[in-house]
Amino acid sequence: MKATEELHRLGQSLWLDNINRDLVVNGTLRRYIDELSVTGLTSNPTIFDHAIAHSDSYDEEIRRQVAAGKKDEALFFELAIQDLTKAADMFAPIHQRTAGIDGWVSLEVSPLLAHDTAKTVAEARALHARAKRPNLFIKIPGTLEGLPAIEEAIVSGVPINVTLLFSRDDYVRAADAYMRGLERRIAAGLSPDVRSVASIFVSRWDKAILEKAPTELRDRLGIAVSAQSYKAYRDLLDSDRWQRLEGWGARPQRLLFASTSTKDPKASDVLYIGALGAPNTINTMPEETLLAFAEHGAAGRAIPRDGGDSEEVLAAFIRAGIDVPALAGQLQVEGAKAFVDSWKDLLRSIETKSMALA
Repeated sequence: MKATEELHRLGQSLWLDNINRDLVVNGTLRRYIDELSVTGLTSNPTIFDHAIAHSDSYDEEIRRQVAAGKKDEALFFELAIQDLTKAADMFAPIHQRTAGIDGWVSLEVSPLLAHDTAKTVAEARALHARAKRPNLFIKIPGTLEGLPAIEEAIVSGVPINVTLLFSRDDYVRAADAYMRGLERRIAAGLSPDVRSVASIFVSRWDKAILEKAPTELRDRLGIAVSAQSYKAYRDLLDSDRWQRLEGWGARPQRLLFASTSTKDPKASDVLYIGALGAPNTINTMPEETLLAFAEHGAAGRAIPRDGGDSEEVLAAFIRAGIDVPALAGQLQVEGAKAFVDSWKDLLRSIETKSMALA
């Protein structure tokens, strides 16, 4: 049995953190679904920037859209929605078979709207309506500025992938925003069955302290934070507040492990896959990591319900001089800036290619 299938049988969803037009149309994504237990897909501006800038597969469509007057963000969203709706249709049988739990794809709102709740929510609604696919998440960063937009989007009935979470506290705040949105829907007489996932970023922790961590703690911080967040996730699902929501028909906001490619050249290339198996969670991984895990990975034991030794490991990092809470805030700030930079790079790539093809 392939390691990917072992994780799938454990109850974890394996999602691909990549998309491009060739992947969708040449049968590669279909093969990953059939042979590697892939049940969903995520995207981000960097992924689309690479896909559009380094491929001629979009050229004909770019010419057509430019001739129709599309440019900049409007042109990007047109191309992205075309790819993602095709992928969503491929995952639709999984989405139906799992009653909406699995089989999702994700599209990110413009990070330039991060400090404008109303415009973020408006764009989330518009993008989801344009795609016309029930299994398309809209990604909104779970920063302090993003939390009100997440709540309002849920109230509006838009499925949300809360991205850019780094710590247990980040996750708890995102889950609270999700539940507030559901509670407001119930108070308004609306269905609380609006789906969401909460994405914890893993590998950036270890990359940030690669030269500072003691040898015995090297590459253990991201896993410890993830396990701590998993305990919080399980605690929340056992809480009275969630039990009430579930009684009204709500479904859990699933915990998702993102940024799972290994950044340390001395570590296993599948470090964060085997270590983070857990039922009713998601691990989204780049194509290279997925293929490596299928080839030589192994599904370890599931993350313990109580987070295992995560608290002891985090305490050891603090004793070693790593300010974990401060680093969490720093990583989120840097991540938000990187999102903006990637977005601007993407728009520049689209402009350059549009001018070249015009």
